Amino acid sequence: MSEVVAKAVEKLNERLAGGFAGLARVVIEDEGSIVIDTDGAREGDAEADVTLRASAETFVGMLKGEVNPMSAYMSGKLKIEGDMGQAMSLGSALA
Repeated sequence: MSEVVAKAVEKLNERLAGGFAGLARVVIEDEGSIVIDTDGAREGDAEADVTLRASAETFVGMLKGEVNPMSAYMSGKLKIEGDMGQAMSLGSALA
């Protein structure tokens, strides 16, 4: 597991203490993937209801509060495939 993915998993688990009511995958380009569900976040590459894709720089910026997820999406730095409702729910954990 890359250091970026490991730190992201840790941070997401802090923010999603009760888990996530859905199945999401976050793909961090050139680093790896994270699966998020009712058990929390962990490294993995399972099929999901929604997939978010971003560079490591963008994703780390979102977790640090330096990059707004909505702005990243609107500028094309964050790509979303699948259920937009779940993406919006997950957005609060990323900001």
